[in-house]
Amino acid sequence: MCGICAEIALDGSDAHLGSVEKMLHELSPRGPDASGAFRQGRLAVGHRRLKVIDLTEKASQPMLDPELGLGISFNGCIYNYKELRKELEAKSYSFFSSGDTEVILKAYHAWGDDCVKHFNGMFAFIIWERDSGRIFMARDRLGIKPLYYAEVDGKLRIASSLPALVKSGGISTEIDSEALNFYMSFHSVVPAPWTILKSVRKLPPASRMIIEPAGEIKINSYWQLNFETVSKVASRKFEDWKIEIAMALKESMKRRMMADVAVGVLLSGGLDSSLIVGLLDAMGQRNLHTFSIGFESEGGEKGDEFEYSDVIAKHFKTDHHRIFINSKEVIENLQKCIEAMSEPMVSHDVIGFYLLSREVKKHIKVVQSGQGADEVFAGYHWYPPLLETKNLVDDYSRVFLDRDFPEYKKAITSPYIGEDYSQEFIREHFVQKGADLAINKALRLDTTVMLVDDPVKRVDNMTMAWGLEARVPFLDHELVELAAQVPVKWKVGNGGKYILKEVARQFIPDSVIDRPKGYFPVPALKFLKGSYLERVKDVLTSKAATNRALFNHDYINGILKNPDEHITPLRGSKLWQMALLEEWFQVHKL
Repeated sequence: MCGICAEIALDGSDAHLGSVEKMLHELSPRGPDASGAFRQGRLAVGHRRLKVIDLTEKASQPMLDPELGLGISFNGCIYNYKELRKELEAKSYSFFSSGDTEVILKAYHAWGDDCVKHFNGMFAFIIWERDSGRIFMARDRLGIKPLYYAEVDGKLRIASSLPALVKSGGISTEIDSEALNFYMSFHSVVPAPWTILKSVRKLPPASRMIIEPAGEIKINSYWQLNFETVSKVASRKFEDWKIEIAMALKESMKRRMMADVAVGVLLSGGLDSSLIVGLLDAMGQRNLHTFSIGFESEGGEKGDEFEYSDVIAKHFKTDHHRIFINSKEVIENLQKCIEAMSEPMVSHDVIGFYLLSREVKKHIKVVQSGQGADEVFAGYHWYPPLLETKNLVDDYSRVFLDRDFPEYKKAITSPYIGEDYSQEFIREHFVQKGADLAINKALRLDTTVMLVDDPVKRVDNMTMAWGLEARVPFLDHELVELAAQVPVKWKVGNGGKYILKEVARQFIPDSVIDRPKGYFPVPALKFLKGSYLERVKDVLTSKAATNRALFNHDYINGILKNPDEHITPLRGSKLWQMALLEEWFQVHKL
């Protein structure tokens, strides 16, 4: 796991290391173990390294292969790199290192742009051809690893974070009205290629970007998730599916234990993280480090789920770390947490992941985390009603969107209002091919869009803020493809994730499976009171906020009268959502 950046001259001039060095400094938390840079002609590229696989200097980056005339800067992990290496060795390729980075280089030489189809893992990388000048970039299928880019004065800059691009200089900080609508309406999910800044874009998941020697840029997709039943699985029975899912889960967990350092688990006490522990135990993993975090209760809402994580830790005899954070520590670390956000992230558990990652890094460098199971196996409450929907767009919007467009127009000042972009985005997604049933259209949207730019981005940013690598086994693309074929009745049943729960009964106690659905609670950021409420008021009434003039004062004042009455359908604070966006701008000096 690392941070990458580059400057590519599109106008025939030379690239400069100066902008790359500025980006490298900003990316240093992502790769605290080493730093490197390289420049040749129109390309300057940088890398920050977190040593997880092949800890020797042979795996240093940027990595050059003089024999093949290729170079690479890579962020992520290719879990099947050992199998690919054997396949490439059979093609007469030789290797000078023992890690996954060099395998990507050889794979590109062997298979060209289609090399990405051979990779199982999370990745964002840039490869350059020394002799032709051609440049190839790609992002993994589920967008686990980020890749941002911006064009400045005839040069394309790329980086693993948006703030790193801004630090390189010359990036316009004009707000994108379309992205603002997504943020305020689409549950703060700003889908690729948009970002909150009009000048910065992000490469969509499962995409390749090619820059030809003459400067032409091409972006294309190499993978789509198919929810339409394929013939080979049409006759499978429920027990057959249980066996298939269990096998795929075991393989995914096994892949993600591959490292030259210890790997632990973030144990929330919910089904998903508990199942990771149970499966690893079934495969013979012992003395596993597990980590849980809890917060003070607020508004009648409990701030921890230790009772459930303790059950799993005791049952499997893990080396368990229980971390409690009081409200004072939360508010003291909010600004640092916001500094770590590549984009504004409103979910209350962001600070939880930030502080949890701080503690975890004191013990290990790699963890497995349970993100993605709710989207992949239909665990959210809004899925069952969509089985019978007559108007998918309206019914999905009613439960997922934070504001309808009339309220949005009251919240935002006129220069930024634009159109109802969120509603149109949902409508356009639902008419795409590849999903037959209404609920499958919603599952596809949540898995390939919402998941990428909310939970997954949140985990990547907060773990990497401390140089901690997070792996998400429920997002193994082969497992995701398999789950998409499971009949929906066997996913949404029994309150959601029915088949996953039935698989889990083979590995973990029923008391954890049949408990009420939980989440990562930080009640103080939902029920804003005391110092939290004062902080929000200060941010939204500050000189910077007044000069930005993004929100209507009447709307803000109306919410401030009673913040607890202004909660989104997905149980978030509308006041916190606005304050977080404004403070993100201020913290990053935008």
